[in-house]
Amino acid sequence: MADSKQLRTMDEDPMAVEALLRDVFGIVVDEAIRKGTNASEKVCEWKEPEELKQLLDLELQSQGESRERILERCRAVIHYSVKTGYTYEIAPVFVLMEEEVLKKLRALVGWNSGDGVFCPGGSISNMYAMNLARFQRYPDCKQRGLRALPPLALFTSKECHYSITKGAAFLGLGTDSVRVVKADERGKMIPEDLERQISLAEAEGSVPFLVSATSGTTVLGAFDPLDAIADVCQRHGLWLHVDAAWGGSVLLSRTHRHLLDGIQRADSVAWNPHKLLAAGLQCSALLLRDTSNLLKRCHGSQASYLFQQDKFYDVALDTGDKVVQCGRRVDCLKLWLMWKAQGGQGLEQRIDQAFALTRYLVEEIKKREGFELVMEVAPALKERMVKKGTMMIGYQPHGTRANFFRMVVANPILTQADIDFLLGELERLGQDL
Repeated sequence: MADSKQLRTMDEDPMAVEALLRDVFGIVVDEAIRKGTNASEKVCEWKEPEELKQLLDLELQSQGESRERILERCRAVIHYSVKTGYTYEIAPVFVLMEEEVLKKLRALVGWNSGDGVFCPGGSISNMYAMNLARFQRYPDCKQRGLRALPPLALFTSKECHYSITKGAAFLGLGTDSVRVVKADERGKMIPEDLERQISLAEAEGSVPFLVSATSGTTVLGAFDPLDAIADVCQRHGLWLHVDAAWGGSVLLSRTHRHLLDGIQRADSVAWNPHKLLAAGLQCSALLLRDTSNLLKRCHGSQASYLFQQDKFYDVALDTGDKVVQCGRRVDCLKLWLMWKAQGGQGLEQRIDQAFALTRYLVEEIKKREGFELVMEVAPALKERMVKKGTMMIGYQPHGTRANFFRMVVANPILTQADIDFLLGELERLGQDL
């Protein structure tokens, strides 16, 4: 049951949040440093997985919890942990925690089963998806490498994240394997052109294997039409990956989640809670609809000094062989603890507030003269704001458009007063340009 006095957020009571962080640091010093380096303390407080799940109460709820409860959770997490690792034996708390958080994220996508892993950034999540799609179609490539492959083709829009091209180069597919699909004036992939590009690739002798759609493009914030793209993938038997690193968190909003309609038809989803949800950097999840242990079959090496099959617990909990790297950060903890504090409803409010402030910004811009910039003033304005130290906003060109400021409204402590200051400061800094 949710606590009656839910933890207040930074924008509501910054002093209370600062006090909480000091208390958390005290727990880290006491439990992790003092006790963790004391030879008289036990190496671990062993609990069987089901018992540990009950002790930690890992399930994520819609209501947030009190300050006292959050501190209790921090103490319990450290108390029952050994160290960050890649087997249940070494990281019992975080193996179970990652499992629970990934299950919650998959449920928001619309899957009641599947797999997943936390990755070191959305770029790596996208590369994982490309590698898994290739392995599923050509499993021999794990042993035989590129010799086992025909010329492959993958498809993504001109507004995609640059990691798709980087991933193609890194995985040995080559950047020429990336076929660029046209986008409309709002930055959304055009499904009809996707169909055309697939036919063209086949005519040229390439084998299509993956389509990477985007939910929340880097520059325009566009959401590709996933249902229509999924129809194309279904017709051609292609893996559908959705790069929702930026826009995945919109799934938490009952008001705005329609922007990702069709995402449940994807084979894989990249989602970065450290972006729109503002979880601690880094916090990036790769979610899979697959239930055949594809991650482990693709990446596993069965290192005998780690992944022995005759352990005294269920070795399915040893998830480390699913990933490319060996040691991993405990990225799931950042989202789990934030969710425990704010609840699903609190996180939903963050998303809705970001959309509301974006609408406010647009309406305020419409009221002011001089904000349709037609000269190259963005670099000069950027220099002035940085040297004055009042703001930090990125700019860039886009197609035939001149440089413009890319407004990212995601910080949960932003207010309408901050938006007013932003517009006023741009006017002040650029009044002589």
